[in-house]
Amino acid sequence: MTRTHWITGGIAMMVATAAIGQAQRTAAPNSGPGDIVTTERPGDPARVVLPNVERLFDGYVRDGKMPGIVGAFGFADRPTLFLASGQIADGPKQPFADADSLWRVYSMTKPITGMAAMMLVEDGRLKLDDPVSKYIPAFATMRVAIDPDTSLETRPARTPITIRMLLTHSAGLGYSISAKGPLLKEYERLGVLPATVNAQMEAQMRRVRPTSLAEFANRAASLPLIAEPGTKWSYSMGLDVMGRVIEVASGMSFERFLQTRMFGPLKMNSTYWSVPKSEIGRLATNYAFVGENRTPLDPAATSAFLTPPSFPYGGAGLVMSARDYDRFLHMLQDGGTLDGVRVMKPETVALGMSNLLPAGVSFGGIGNGNGGTTRTAGMGFGAGGSVMLADVPGSASKGTYGWGGAAGTIAWVDPVRHMRGTVMVNYFPGERWPVRQEVAAALAKDAAGLAR
Repeated sequence: MTRTHWITGGIAMMVATAAIGQAQRTAAPNSGPGDIVTTERPGDPARVVLPNVERLFDGYVRDGKMPGIVGAFGFADRPTLFLASGQIADGPKQPFADADSLWRVYSMTKPITGMAAMMLVEDGRLKLDDPVSKYIPAFATMRVAIDPDTSLETRPARTPITIRMLLTHSAGLGYSISAKGPLLKEYERLGVLPATVNAQMEAQMRRVRPTSLAEFANRAASLPLIAEPGTKWSYSMGLDVMGRVIEVASGMSFERFLQTRMFGPLKMNSTYWSVPKSEIGRLATNYAFVGENRTPLDPAATSAFLTPPSFPYGGAGLVMSARDYDRFLHMLQDGGTLDGVRVMKPETVALGMSNLLPAGVSFGGIGNGNGGTTRTAGMGFGAGGSVMLADVPGSASKGTYGWGGAAGTIAWVDPVRHMRGTVMVNYFPGERWPVRQEVAAALAKDAAGLAR
């Protein structure tokens, strides 16, 4: 039997239960009185709230698929349900995973950056169809690669890149994780590498990577586009460039804007660009699968995320707890307000969670290793995340918005059913196990039971 803990309500306490049924209690950060906690003892009423998800999580850990996993699930105005199984790393005496464990969310940073941009749209400081060159002049004259996989030969772009295109991956920008051939070499030469992997790779990347968002954006503008702006969905560094747009439009650093307008008001107190030394004990280890073997890729004790990044990566840079990401989603679910604090207007949230793709552009899903979703039908794209364009019977409603991360994390909010979910794991490739599909199926069964 695996060690499992349930935490319900706004403040969490971890209870780990040994196989013999004797409980050992350990307080999680920010823990306090009033929590409802259940153990593995039969008969505890809250154990059956999400029994299918519980069995799924326990099975993942029991079968050695991952050291640990955490989920945060919200239903209407009920308290958030946190479910966790296992530990944050392999080995004896490792901390149990819980609602306040820290995980690399990688591309789940993108919806946060996207909604930050929507705040500036609400403020009147940005317009969706503004040219990006209004904020970053280097984007005024762009060129498009004729065959980006094989050559750097280019032609002039006919259409200016807009804010809308940055938000929806339709700007024609490429990405170091998918570029090939000579274009990839240019990305590497210029250090246009907006992501952190581990200490060894970080030491190499820092030699060439720019040290500010301003310089990053200017270098990105010097690279050939892979498609004519506004004609094709292609996963990109658009949300990283958006970080620089936010700086220019807001008049403050990207990090300060997010802290002032989002993280602080929403009490997202476990969201970091770099993890403080005092919080290392909460940081999960990131793993890589080599064949059937799982090996530490970025151990917590020596993690590259303990050092401030070269610049804040709006597309892949955050480390967060399940509790904090749930607070972000909860705000979206409730139309821009959480705990009586409004950070966005309902109409702004609705716009950001709508299909913002330029006319004639469709979202066809993405391949492995990038986070997000592999679904290929009935989806559009909003401010940094995918959007369902129609109901899926027994599953997501039209308007469901979300995205995932390269290390396996997933998050979504269904504004029609007033449901949301966050799942935290850390291993490469994120598609090593079908967590997205299996959690959705298990949660649908449990949600049907809650509705009765």
